[in-house]
Amino acid sequence: MNFDSLNLAILGPAFLAGMLVLATHVPMGQQVLQRGIVFIDLAIAQIAALGVIAADALGWEPQGMAVQGAAFCAALLGALLLTWTEKRWPEVQEALIGALFVLAASAGIILLANNPHGGEHLKDLLVGQILWVGMGQLIPAMILTALILGLWFGLREKLGRIGFYVMFALAVTTSVQLVGVYLVFSSLIMPALAVQKWPPSQRLKGGYLIGALAYIAGLALSAIFDLPSGAVIVWCLAATGLCFNLFRRKV
Repeated sequence: MNFDSLNLAILGPAFLAGMLVLATHVPMGQQVLQRGIVFIDLAIAQIAALGVIAADALGWEPQGMAVQGAAFCAALLGALLLTWTEKRWPEVQEALIGALFVLAASAGIILLANNPHGGEHLKDLLVGQILWVGMGQLIPAMILTALILGLWFGLREKLGRIGFYVMFALAVTTSVQLVGVYLVFSSLIMPALAVQKWPPSQRLKGGYLIGALAYIAGLALSAIFDLPSGAVIVWCLAATGLCFNLFRRKV
């Protein structure tokens, strides 16, 4: 154990990145559960990651605007495709989302097949490198998050099916490059799942609280024990949600 590694200069930006992800994913996650399309976030996150991989294969600068554009365009195309399939074949929408995820993941592996650093690149996109997030990434993410939240809470009833998927693509594109595919999916589903049986008036606040405590615990534990931060936070999200529900049952 190394308590000296609890360095706010590193953990502070990482925590802020997590809060930006939670800001959009907690309310969207509750909507996803209500719609019964749980794996949409995983699929669109994987498609956004495919856009990043494709941009890398073309030799574009890793943190450049071109990569951001490629990721968003890929996610947007995936979102629009899912909008069409939900209207055309609503009874098998969840299966189609799963199929799209597998296709995007397989395409990414194919594109990285001849890349000597392909394995490491794929790991970074899946598990994320939240501890290495810098302010150069956080400032644009803050602006985009504020825009998404404004549209979500101000115009949610008017967004419609297409608007929902486009907003989703925008949020996921930002999040997946901050924290990775697995943590994006966990931040969407686990807080929403934990508060699903709570009174409606408490769900949003409860989801935010569970998510924030899980990120704090996950970052601290990963730093102290020198473990992968993304993977530890995923487990902390599950454990925190479970603990809150056990506590609520006792009281």
